Order: sequence, then structure tokens, then C-alpha cells
Amino acid sequence: MPHAFMDENFLLKTETARSLYNAAKDEPIYDYHCHLDPARIAENRQFTDLAEIWLGGDHYKWRMMRALGCDEYYITGSAPPYEKFLAWARTVENLIGNPLYHWTHLELQRYFGIFQPLTEESAPSIWEKANALLQKPELSVKGIFETFKVHTVGTTDDPADSLEHHLAIAEGKAAIGNIATRVIPSFRPDKAVNINQQGFAAYIKTLSQASGVPVASVGDVLTALEKRLDHFAALGCRASDHALEYVPFVVAPDSHIEKTFLDAMAGKEVSREAADAYKTKILCGLAKCYADRNIAMQIHLQAIRNINSRMFGAIGPDTGYDAIHDWNQSANLAALLNHMESSGPKPALPKTILYTLNPKDYYPLATIMGAFQDNYGRAENRSGIEGKIQLGTAWWFCDHRDGMEEQMRVLANVGALPVFLGMLTDSRSFLSYPRHEYFRRILCDMIGTWVENGEYPDNKKRLEKMVKDISFGNAKRYFA
Repeated sequence: MPHAFMDENFLLKTETARSLYNAAKDEPIYDYHCHLDPARIAENRQFTDLAEIWLGGDHYKWRMMRALGCDEYYITGSAPPYEKFLAWARTVENLIGNPLYHWTHLELQRYFGIFQPLTEESAPSIWEKANALLQKPELSVKGIFETFKVHTVGTTDDPADSLEHHLAIAEGKAAIGNIATRVIPSFRPDKAVNINQQGFAAYIKTLSQASGVPVASVGDVLTALEKRLDHFAALGCRASDHALEYVPFVVAPDSHIEKTFLDAMAGKEVSREAADAYKTKILCGLAKCYADRNIAMQIHLQAIRNINSRMFGAIGPDTGYDAIHDWNQSANLAALLNHMESSGPKPALPKTILYTLNPKDYYPLATIMGAFQDNYGRAENRSGIEGKIQLGTAWWFCDHRDGMEEQMRVLANVGALPVFLGMLTDSRSFLSYPRHEYFRRILCDMIGTWVENGEYPDNKKRLEKMVKDISFGNAKRYFA
């Protein structure tokens, strides 16, 4: 018999899977990497309609709408909100096999109690019901955090950001008031690292002003970043984030790196090798800062961005014109991590999470990370860090069922799945929290299948602890 459409057993093929999901489903959410806007959190945003909360800034959806021939007027253009929503409804019907189909309907079910499929015919009634519910306190930002048991939100913030909204939230002075959810900044210094990108010199001046550090050298850049990192840490920062197209690794004399920096500040062109030497210096300096402060370093690899120059010129970045890159990463990544760990008087490789947008990298990254799990000398009581170096969850174009299973199978094959940090939203949308449910169902189905195949003992206590830890407990401990 066919299964009912996305019912309580959605994606759970075995009795063991269903039992494990019942244990994991109510665990809190530790959303350690996302792109939610702190200003919207601080103001406890109450969204006007489905188009605003669902389609605004969501380039996943925009790509699919373009694929179905939808005019840009209905995507990032000036079409009325209802017309944009209808365009999305027409798109959804064609997304069989796409994770957006599942996410869309999980969001309708969990936020709005709407269990009918979204189609062009059902769209008008869904629009009316959802919009009415959006006016209720339960669907303000605070209400959403409470409903989905969001323990922590790690936003993504530039070192020069004032963090005024984080401060107001932490002190209970924002419109959102006192909330149980911890809203903490994450340190993303890409603009200070990418010396060969347009706007570098202007950004360094902005960083200097924000930090109060006159910046005339590479050492000054690191001093300014370290000062800002301390400000982030004072507001609860537990992670940094680096978006790298590829891993740079060039060791050069300081005098050469200083000349490269001065050339860039003067607006001169910088060669790739010279830029990579600067990036290596800055990344290794920051790694030591992170290790000293127990801040995890996230590295996101293999995104090639803004590849449609005409559309980039028309509507800018983060609009759906990025793709998966195909760099060979292994040699440079191994060398960079080794340099962080071994070049100073004491180990300086922080807790590190390695993400790749290209699944071909899973085995190389997973095996490289295994060479740096050494915890010797980290603490006086000799207690190590479980999963100190992590293979990050399936990301962006890969955070669907096949991608999540592939990433977890590789981790299980060459690493330790029970210490995995699990899912994150990596999203700009406050409707994204059912992605954690989606992940937990996939996780429990995969482990349940192994158990029912006789590949692992049917030890209920051990298995339930495992799925609860991957869903929440590991991240809570890892980010301390």
C-alpha cells in the first residue's frame, strides 16, 4: 500500500527508525550556523505575509522558480506579494524529488497546521489561513524560537559589526525582551582575509575604525581582528566562520607579506601566490586566537560565487547564481592544518569544522581530520575533546536526503558518527527550523536500517542516546 503523504512516519521505513525518532524529535535545537538577521530578532519581527517570511532572501526557492520559467519580476522584482506567492505555488507542484518540496510542506504543517499540498488551486486558501496566523504572537520571532525549542542561534557577523542588536538582546533591552534562546554572534572575517578582492583597502579602514587599532601592517590587521574577537567573545561568540573558495597555503617571509599588504592598500594588483601567502599568515594567526579562547573554527569550501555576471550586476550577490566548485583541496588543507598545529611553541589548532560543497571531498576531508584529533597536552586532567575536528554536515546544495546520508555514511566509515555535531539551518529564514526535523528523520532511518539489518545491536538505551546527542547534545557540549 502507498504511504500517506508526509504523515508521522515520513522517511521512517522501519519500526526501529520510528522508535528512535520518537526519542530524538523533542530535543532542543542548537542552530550553531545560520544567517538570520540579528535586527529582526531584536525587534521580535512579526511578518506581514507568507511572501515576506517565505520568499524574501531565499535563493534556494528563487533558483527553482527560474528553472520553471518564472519571470524575475515575480522572484526578486516588484511583483505584489500575493503574485510572488502564486508563482512559488506553481513552482512547488513541479519539485518532486527536490528537498524544497519536503521543506515547504513541513513548514506548512509545523508552523500553520496546514496539511494539504500547496498547489495553484490550494494557494488562495493557504495564503489566507497562513497570513491570519502570522499575526499571532506564536509566529513572532520569539514565538517561533519557543515553539521549536531553539536553544541557541549563532548568527554570522562581520568583525566590524557593532553587535548592538546582540548586546540589546543579551541585556533584555530589545523589543524581543527576555528570551530563553541564546542569540550569539559568530566571527566571519572574510573581508579581512580576501586581500585580492575589490574593496579590501576600504574594509581595512573600516576594521581599523571599529577596533580602534591604527592598521599599517599585517600585524596590525591581526591585532585589530583579535580585539574585535574579544568583543564577540564577551557577547557569547563560540564559533568563527571562513568561506574559502579553496584552501590557501603559501609560507613566505614576513617582508614579502608586508609588501603585498601595502600594495593592496595602495590599490595595486596582487598575484594569487602573494595573496595566498597573506591569507595563510592571517588564517594561522586567527587559528591561534581561536584556540586560546576555545572558539571553534568553521571552514566552508568549494563554493564558486556569482558566476552569472549579468545577473550579478543587476541584482547583486546571494541571489541564486552560485555553484559547486571543483578545486583539489587535500594537499593545501593538510599543510594548513599542520602549520596551525605544529609551527609554534605549542599546538594552536582550534576545534575545527570542515564543510565542503563538493561531495567528492568527503573522504579526503574525513581522513585528513582524523590526523588532527590529537588532544595530548590540551588540559591538565588529560580529558580530550570528542570529535575535536569535525566533518561538517551536508551543506547548501547537498542538504537533501541523499546528501545527508552520503555525508553521514562517509563519517561512519572513517570516523565516529556518535560524536557528529548534526544539523544546522545555514538559512536566512525563520521558517527553516523543520530542517532539523528532516535531518533527524533521515538520521534515525539510516541508523534504524543498520540495526534491523543486524549491523549494530538493538540496544535501545545506547541508540537513543546516540540520536539525541547528534540532534542536540554534541553541539551543546562542543560549543560549551
